[in-house]
Amino acid sequence: MNTIREHLESVREQIAAAESAAGRPAGSVRLLAVSKTFPAEDVAEAFACGQTCFGENRVQELASKVPALPGTIEWHLIGSLQSNKAAKAAALASWIHSVDSEKLVRKISAAADSLGKTVNILFEVNSGEENKTGFRSADDLRASLEAALALPGIQVRGLMTMAPLGSDETTLHRVFASLRAQRDALEQEFGVKLPELSMGMSGDFREAIAEGATIVRIGTAIFGGRQSLLK
Repeated sequence: MNTIREHLESVREQIAAAESAAGRPAGSVRLLAVSKTFPAEDVAEAFACGQTCFGENRVQELASKVPALPGTIEWHLIGSLQSNKAAKAAALASWIHSVDSEKLVRKISAAADSLGKTVNILFEVNSGEENKTGFRSADDLRASLEAALALPGIQVRGLMTMAPLGSDETTLHRVFASLRAQRDALEQEFGVKLPELSMGMSGDFREAIAEGATIVRIGTAIFGGRQSLLK
């Protein structure tokens, strides 16, 4: 059985190959190891192999791991976030990828400002799945960005999306290229830099890198099949 170290080395090699194939500089894509449902021991093993950025889906699970692991880990919350858990998320995570409303923007801002910290946020854009979260309206996305740019405690770093489950290669490229185009349009409209595109997971990160991903969220290819959710 391959170890987490071997899986990490393989994923890093595949990311490097995808960067090269897309004509992008080496190191232009950051690997976010998605550790949701996996024990802290697995995170510690990956950390010992040089992986410093980890993503969790649930605030409760993040709260159980942060105090048990090295303080130099950069934690990203990537799952859907309810506004009543925004304060806890702001306290635990350096990055929140799943911001999908102006209300949530304001909650995170207030919490981070009260803590004297700055939280990096990404706006999640829905790729067309009714049962998934994320902005569906371009007008709502623009309004939330405009609000966020005037608020303390947060820094908007870019956009995030997930491709529809079971998408073919053509659809993957279309979804990821669309997110890049939306980002570019927002940068031009608001005169700001939004450098990050969080898109691509274990099954589609190559297509995402080809279309400009700067963060790929990979769990299964590193840690293996999902464990049962922590209680």
